[in-house]
Amino acid sequence: MAARKAIFITGAASGIGLASARRFVAEGWLVGLSDIDEAGLARAQAELGVDDASVHPLDVRDRESWTPALEAFVARSGGRLDVLFNNAGVARFGAFAEIGAEGDDLMLAVNIGGVVNGARAALPFLQATPGGGRLVNMASCAGIYGSPGLAVYSATKFAVRGLSEALDAEFAPLGVGVTCVMPWFVETPILHSSQPGKNIDMGEELRKSGLPVYGVDEAAETVWRAAHGRELYYLVGKRARQMKFMARLAPGFLRKRLRSQPRPA
Repeated sequence: MAARKAIFITGAASGIGLASARRFVAEGWLVGLSDIDEAGLARAQAELGVDDASVHPLDVRDRESWTPALEAFVARSGGRLDVLFNNAGVARFGAFAEIGAEGDDLMLAVNIGGVVNGARAALPFLQATPGGGRLVNMASCAGIYGSPGLAVYSATKFAVRGLSEALDAEFAPLGVGVTCVMPWFVETPILHSSQPGKNIDMGEELRKSGLPVYGVDEAAETVWRAAHGRELYYLVGKRARQMKFMARLAPGFLRKRLRSQPRPA
């Protein structure tokens, strides 16, 4: 009997990572749950079941920890790594001139460094999986057009988008697919993380502005499609598709609109 398909998910203790884990387990996959939140990982495994989910604590910034974590998961999966979902990410909200450099460093290390580390470590496992594996990177609509109040976060998501485009070309001859998931804002803990010294709840700010916030189940469904499809980009939410359209066909209008929006205090 062939081993069942297997996905390794970073940032799996909550949010889109956990919702995606639920989605794949429901389809009979084995899921590797990875996060720095070990208590959250334990809760996730208790919910999903030890037969369907294994726990692999991992700080994605730590390059040397990646290969042992993947080796442990592949040993559990019978040699398969069908998908690596590079989902872990952090955000700090606020005006660039006002937020601290420590938040910048954290976003650069996790959102870019962690994704690069994952892609490099996972490649040999994805290649070795019968039928070929797939790398799914988490970007954002902030990687379509730079978002005020999210300057460095936007920069990191532009980087993930560029990395995904390049690796799509490089990995194709190796039998490994690459795709990039680009959500509009989704209801996850990242929306409620604030900069030290500030009291900004991004989810609340979005709703006060009349902007939508999408659910994690819609995002997880998009991740499922990204893991099986052949497109380079998978957008989450109607607003994401509108922004992509405007950035391509009406960039001047989009720029004026963003410049005129009120900023969080």
